[in-house]
Amino acid sequence: MRGGASLARLQVLKRMYRSPLLTPGNGFCVQAGRHDTLPADTNVCVDIPVPFLLHQLSNGPPQQAQTCKAELLSMYRRMYTIRRLEITADLLFKSQKVRGFCHLYDGQEAIAVGLQSALTYEDSVITAYRDHGIYLARGGTVFETLSELMGKRTGCAAGKGGSMHLYKKENNFYGGWGIVGTPPPLGAGIALAHKYQNRNSVVAAIYGDGAENQGQVYETKSMAALWNLPMIFLVENNHYGMGTAEQRASKKITYFDRVSYIPGIKVDGMDIFSVKQGLLFCKEHCMEGKGPIVMECDTYRYHGHSMSDPGSSYRTRDEIKGVRKARDPIEHLKRIILEKKIANQNELKDIDGNVKGEVEKSLKKSEEASPPQEEDLFTNFYKKDAGLEVYGCDRKHVVSKLP
Repeated sequence: MRGGASLARLQVLKRMYRSPLLTPGNGFCVQAGRHDTLPADTNVCVDIPVPFLLHQLSNGPPQQAQTCKAELLSMYRRMYTIRRLEITADLLFKSQKVRGFCHLYDGQEAIAVGLQSALTYEDSVITAYRDHGIYLARGGTVFETLSELMGKRTGCAAGKGGSMHLYKKENNFYGGWGIVGTPPPLGAGIALAHKYQNRNSVVAAIYGDGAENQGQVYETKSMAALWNLPMIFLVENNHYGMGTAEQRASKKITYFDRVSYIPGIKVDGMDIFSVKQGLLFCKEHCMEGKGPIVMECDTYRYHGHSMSDPGSSYRTRDEIKGVRKARDPIEHLKRIILEKKIANQNELKDIDGNVKGEVEKSLKKSEEASPPQEEDLFTNFYKKDAGLEVYGCDRKHVVSKLP
């Protein structure tokens, strides 16, 4: 490699590994205090027990990850925040304070936080309707999320989007989308913009195993490969497309190796470091100009497909309990923290208590917020308007002038 190319490569890697997880002010950092009995930058080596599976690749990520105390505790806090948020959303839905569709993310927290530990806010992310965890990982707050779920003006979409449509424009999070299979084609459009603008960043398009069988996903893969787009097709394989087990919906039940012209990797989606190392590898692949890549995350959701689905008619309660006991992503990270003597049980309980308190405080604030008003129905249609007047169906009583 020539000297100039080597320097450019070093700069790319520095950008790749500058994780927002450790950026002050975004909710990921663990505050100084009784947990900082050891230096926050103490190096820790973590083993990744489940081997990576590769497709059209000669080498994959290492089976070990280098981390530090600050990152470990930050990961734990963020994953537990997602878990508490989803427990709260469950209760709000059952009390009819959340209306419409609501798809919970508990069980899949390692993917959201692992994703953000590998990417930066310069990278773009788009996902489907199970978006609460991804939104928090991309810099969203519990208050904004709960506000949006309850249809309040203080929500991230001003109370107009609801559970399936969370966005964080300033952090290049292009939202949750309610139509199955849309993140790949929309993500390809974003990736084309990245390439056209010569941006040193990638796009992660997140979708589920149920969406993988759609024609638009295959069409997008062909286009992404043809155009050599810097795009990661990230499959959250929780093994059930709504209420249908993967083996009943598809003859082939692996997703990282579906097409011959795009390489792929399969990671343990319940192990945050497997997700992180996999995404670092995928990002490096894209930024080296090698085109798109597929990453399948083997994961599991504890709730049903949505809150209207009890989740126990097509799988047994024993199956759910078994996965919780053997593979829970938060418990897995907790074991690492305890085994590496990063923190003890009491210190982790303190973090749990602080997170619970913060979620409860955000909930109270969200409940007190006001909903959108009648005039808000006519805003946000266009980025720039020309003083157009919008009428209701009777053309008399409901009139608004677009700003």
